[in-house]
Amino acid sequence: MNVAVVLYTSDLRLHDHPPLRAALSSCDQVVPLFVRDRAVAAAGFAPPNRQAFLADCLAGLDAGLRDRGGRLVIRSGDAVPEVCALVREADADEVHMAAGVSAYAHAREERLRAALEADGRRLYVHDAVVTVQAPGTVTPAGSDHFAVFTPYFRRWTELPARAPAAAPRAVRVPEGIGSEPLPSRSAVTGVSPGLARGGETEARRLLTNWLRTGITRYEDTHDDLAGDATSRLSPHLHFGTLSPAEAVHRAQAAGGAGAEAFVRQLCWRDFHHQVLAARPRAAVEDYRGRGDRWRTGAAAEEETEAWKAGRTGYPVVDAAMRQLRHEGWMHNRSRLLAASFLTKTLYVDWRTGARHFLELLVDGDLANNQLNWQWVAGTGTDTRPNRVLNPVRQGLLHDPDGRYVHRWVPELAGLPAPAVHAPWRLPAPERARYDYPGPLVELADGQERFRRGRAGG
Repeated sequence: MNVAVVLYTSDLRLHDHPPLRAALSSCDQVVPLFVRDRAVAAAGFAPPNRQAFLADCLAGLDAGLRDRGGRLVIRSGDAVPEVCALVREADADEVHMAAGVSAYAHAREERLRAALEADGRRLYVHDAVVTVQAPGTVTPAGSDHFAVFTPYFRRWTELPARAPAAAPRAVRVPEGIGSEPLPSRSAVTGVSPGLARGGETEARRLLTNWLRTGITRYEDTHDDLAGDATSRLSPHLHFGTLSPAEAVHRAQAAGGAGAEAFVRQLCWRDFHHQVLAARPRAAVEDYRGRGDRWRTGAAAEEETEAWKAGRTGYPVVDAAMRQLRHEGWMHNRSRLLAASFLTKTLYVDWRTGARHFLELLVDGDLANNQLNWQWVAGTGTDTRPNRVLNPVRQGLLHDPDGRYVHRWVPELAGLPAPAVHAPWRLPAPERARYDYPGPLVELADGQERFRRGRAGG
């Protein structure tokens, strides 16, 4: 019997999985493999929240495979030698995997291809598994990628999404293939107490409920901080327990303005992936340099620590940062507000904030995280690089009743809106009743330091 290996990375599902489908079509038996890549952990991309969520995802994938007569094989180490060792152990002819977009993913694919070909085996890399459209599919004339979202979105909508495939009915795994134990969520320390559950079953439950009850209101309510009217599917899209192509397909079938707005957000995800695929250094370098002279030194470090702790004196920013620490997740509007405050009010390098987010976000995707930070900082694809989000105005606009602030900043729970968004304006005796700091910096002063720093003054 001929055998194929399916190397899982950020695609931990059975539904709509082209590499698994291709392997089952060409071979009698398949070894589903996940390698706990030590290089990923060494680079800081395996913090507790993502380890815990990953454990859920792997357990769910293994359970789904066992329901179909198979199982998941776990190995640890450098992905390339671990895959090659398993290929020889199973006498496999070919390896199938989803294409990645990061510099590390590209290098891993090339190393694996060379090692397998040297041993007389083949590697098949499948596009459009972790994205709706593969990076490089939607391109403008004369360039390898779109640098502005709107024209990308226009072209992206003209291309049909791949039709989602059903999960296989059976998966036959060769006998005698050894596996490490599945990792356990309970064994991970330092996990955010409100971290969501992972796994394909949970992803599909969330999507179904979202399409049934949430998506119709999405266009009007997606920025309502207290209402929390988003899908919360981003962790599942990051780990691949949900197919983005299937999410688009089912949303479009639901129809309506809410579905159109939701699909637009999925397109933003593809947009960032195609930027990073074309410009891998954008993960660590300015996509568009602005000559910034980011603040450093003791004062900047103290302010950054206050930002991380949710003690900036700006309630909506502090609520966002506390939600991040408690849940390992943030509302998208909260991410924009927190990032704008760090980069354009405190004038601290976007990389500092991006690193902190990656330490806590369960959906800490390199493409989305880094390029969203660059968008807010004005060093990325935003066509208005000097825009500054005023946290007081944003709080009044997106949390008019103060319920989001009350939820995450309980020391202000008795303070009604609109005062809750600017408590320092209260008379001194009333202000003293609340154990809450004054502003780290006046907004006008923050805008001036940003203006002078970016101008080189």
